[in-house]
Order: sequence, then structure tokens, then C-alpha cells
Amino acid sequence: MHRLSTPACGASRAHPFVRCVLPLALLVPGLAWGATPTATVGARWQTVANNGRFMPSATCVPDGPAPTAPPCRLFNSFNQPSVNTRGLVVFRARSKGGGSQGEPLHGVYTRDMAKGGPIVRILDRDTLVPQPNNRGTTFQETPSFPRIDMNSSTVATRGAHPPVWQVVNDAGEVVEQVGTNGVYANPFRDLVTAESRLGSVPVFSYFQVPERPGTAFDIVPGSPAITQHDIVVFKGNYTVGTTSKTGVYYRKLMNAPFPMSSGPSLYPASGTLPTVLIANTDSYIPGTSLHFGSTAPPSAAGNQAVFVGLDNEDHPTAGGIYLATLNRSQPPLKTLVRIGDHVPGEDASQHFTQIGEGLSFDGRFVAFWGAWGEGTQSLLLRCPQDGNADIVAYCNQQYPDGHAVQTPVHQGVFVRDLVRGRTWAIAKSPNNFTSFVYWNFSGHVPGSTTEEDGEPARWRSTAFVAVSRPANPLLASLGLFRAAFKASTGTLNNGAYLNAVDGIYLRNGPFASPLRTLAATGTDGTLLDPQAVDAETGGHLPITSLGIEREGLRGDELVINASMATDEAGWAGIYRTKLLW
Repeated sequence: MHRLSTPACGASRAHPFVRCVLPLALLVPGLAWGATPTATVGARWQTVANNGRFMPSATCVPDGPAPTAPPCRLFNSFNQPSVNTRGLVVFRARSKGGGSQGEPLHGVYTRDMAKGGPIVRILDRDTLVPQPNNRGTTFQETPSFPRIDMNSSTVATRGAHPPVWQVVNDAGEVVEQVGTNGVYANPFRDLVTAESRLGSVPVFSYFQVPERPGTAFDIVPGSPAITQHDIVVFKGNYTVGTTSKTGVYYRKLMNAPFPMSSGPSLYPASGTLPTVLIANTDSYIPGTSLHFGSTAPPSAAGNQAVFVGLDNEDHPTAGGIYLATLNRSQPPLKTLVRIGDHVPGEDASQHFTQIGEGLSFDGRFVAFWGAWGEGTQSLLLRCPQDGNADIVAYCNQQYPDGHAVQTPVHQGVFVRDLVRGRTWAIAKSPNNFTSFVYWNFSGHVPGSTTEEDGEPARWRSTAFVAVSRPANPLLASLGLFRAAFKASTGTLNNGAYLNAVDGIYLRNGPFASPLRTLAATGTDGTLLDPQAVDAETGGHLPITSLGIEREGLRGDELVINASMATDEAGWAGIYRTKLLW
């Protein structure tokens, strides 16, 4: 593997331990970081899955006797993957659809890259939703990227589907059909329901909104986290009368059946421990007399979770990043970073005005996006050209001429150290990059039957950053970390980027170290995947898009998704590299 060395830390051949001299940057606040990313480093990438691999399914075992299509289908597109410290990768992917192929196959898959194992199907559209399910319902969609426990093989994913449970009266008549989305995990090998929109059914009261007995969650938006092998942590939305509420919750799963008041117990299942409240929109923002106006999907590691809570999601004046220990209902919240805190490396007058909701957390370090200052730039968003047909059509109906938004001039990615109680700047704009923010149009389209009933379709922005301690215990004990993130360079002119380049970049911390380019658009796609070649011309395909998520870096494991294309040919895949100091 390519060795990512630093001038401060290195390995001695004469001694198996690592020698590390902490440089002045650890001791002197505000010491300048390298401003310009280095050329693409020679990371050795391995293919987890790509367009040349068949998707495992109910009718296809790709690693068995020579598969054919149909019934086998090739992977076509991939969302951002997650990985644990042992090299087990989980990702969401889909096949092509249309014509004789019918509807595309969607699913969640894993592959153990440490052992070079096969791609394993966790669930797809042919998979029965686990109990409770008395209607034989199968999954329809997994709307968000799946996540994996940092130190175990447990995977958690959000799932959408038609109703799973029909309620009957004493006469045996069906009076209600409920349960159209939930959280699903595999802590005990079989897939189980970790949380579900079934809390209004008395026999399934452990799924209810804990502060509102008898109330079911409307939806679990975003991507749920999994930690300690069997604790799922999630954001939940619900309605009281005509008022929308939201909060952050957790539930400990057990390898135990769901007991029924009549008939046999349901199994495999996740036991009857109730859902537990961390904080909601009736909770006060610590240190203020204001309630949370919004909460964001959490991240979790060990027995702790972190989340962003704000008084006003669009124009925050209070709130920030909060830490909770998963040991009781409404645990005391520890404030890590607040709206109004000083921005590291800036003069004393500069304070955070925005904090992004996508947090990466490894138990000690929290990585996040933040913005400051009043300067903005206008960006014209264009509707997607491919993807879910209903969303594409609805976006074009609402925004036929595009949608103008204002993006902050001053923004960056940061890492908070829970032990030192200090926040480090990793990269900023306009110093290092033009922007760290990316936009997409997503959500529920009115009248659509192909998307779950949930948050309305709208433009959403996010930043992508991941942080982790190194796997080496000695390096970890010294408080070292790596942060990987996605960022753009280019000139913004009349609402559009000129000569834009997106890249995945890496920085070691907390000492001053150079920015390293792991991959960038416009570069040779065969650096990631030897198969990224035009089959007709033999020409190498350039990288056209890249993705990383908050659990794309764990220990020494780093995973990304990428697409490579020209006007005539295209390729895509999931790729993994192992980082060394």
C-alpha cells in the first residue's frame, strides 16, 4: 500500500513501535496549514463493486455457476459507501431498468474487503420486510445511504415499502393497514425491524414515540446510525394534532421475539425494549430559553451519539453540536460547538453562523462543516437529469428555469477533539477551495406512489466529511486523526461554476500537514479502476463524479464511490484503499 508519511511521525525499522514528535502546531493555536492540495497521491485502490459485477439477488448467485442476464443483472449506479474498522463495506446500489428488464433492482449490499469475500445481499426489492409483517410485504426502496457499526458487522438502513401490517376487528374485517417505513438492522445475523411506523398499534407500543404514547413516527428521515453492535440511533418525525415535531432517539435491540396478544410470537425480531428520547423540539437548547426548532440525523460511536440541533434550520441564531450518552431518557446534553463560537484560525470577530447537519464521529473526534461571515455568492441549481422519474419531473415542474440559492463565501470543514476540548480547521474557502457544499433535490413528491410518505421534496444542501483515529493504538493514543472530505475548486460566474473540479481530499491532524488529493474529477479513471476503459476505443475514461460519506473513513479504511464517463461510454463503482501513516 502507498504510505502516507508525514514529517512528524514515522516508523523505525529497527523498532516496531512508532516514533512521533508532536510539532509546534499542536502547541501554538492558529499555526497555518498548507493552503494548496498536493497532486493526486498514489493510493492503491481496490474495487469493491463496479458495473462489471452481477448483483446478488433471489435468482442470481454471481459467484456460482456462470450467471447470465436475465435472471442476473449488472450493477449500474452506486451511492456513497460506509465501512467499519475491519474493512467490511456496505453500500446501496441499483441496476438499469426499462424495456425487457422491467423495474430496476435496488438493494443494500456488503463485501468483506479484508478477506476478499463475495458481494452479499442484505436486502433488495425481492426481500420480505422482517416481522412485524402479516401482509407478505417486500421492500420498495432504501432512501438513504446505509451505515455500519464502527467495530462490528452490524448494518443499519432505512427502508420504505407498502404497509406491512393489517389490523382486523373482532369480526375479522381489515380496518387499517399501517407501517410504510422503518429502520432495519442485522445485529443477530438475520435482518430485523429496529424501528417502525407501527407505534400506533398497541401490541407494538415499543415502536411508539416515547413522549407521546400511542403515537407512531411518521418517518425516520436521513440515515440511522448503529453502535455497540445493537443500538440504533435515529431522527424521528411525528405529528401532534396538526403540529409537526421532530427529535433524536435510540433503541437497544435484543435477540428476542415480538410477543403477540393472540397467536405465536414473531421472529426473527429485535425484542421489546422501548424507544428512548434523547432530545426533541420540546427540549431546551442547552444554555438558552429556546427550544430546538430542528434536529438532524445523529452519528454514534461507543455509547455516545452526536447531533446538530438548531433554533431555526434556515436562519439559526442558537444551537450547535451536542453529545449525549446512551444510558437513559433525555440524557444531559454536552455542548461541543455552538452557533456564535469563534472560528479557529480567524480573527476574534469571526463566529460560526451555520453548522452542517452531517456529522462524522469516531468516539473522540467529530468532523463537521461550518460557515461564518456575511458574504454570499449566488448559485443557480439545475434539476437532475436522471434518477427517480417522479422527482425529476416534479423538480422541473417547480423550477423550470432553475433555483437560485446563496452560498457562503467563508466556509470550511473542522474537527472537534472531545478530549482536548479544541476545534481544528481542516480546510477553508476561499483559502483552499471554492465550496464544500453540494445540493440535491429529494423527498416525497405529492401524489407519488413510488416514494415513501415523508418530508416534502425540496432542494437540500450538505457537505461530506469523515474523520477517524488511526487503527494503530499508539498513534491513536497520541490524539492523531485523519479527516477526508469532498470539496470543489473553480470560479463561480453568473450562478455557475467555471472549470470546476470536485475532489476527495485527506489531511492528517492535529499537527500542520499538507492537503492530499486522493481522487479528483477530470483525472484518469483507471487510477481507481483498471476497467474504466471505453470498450470500443480502449481510451481511459475520466472521473466525472466522486462521493464520500461520514462513515467512509474508519481506522485505516477509506471507501468512496465514483463515476467515470465520456459522451460515448460510462463506468462506476465502489472503491477502497487502506491508509498508512
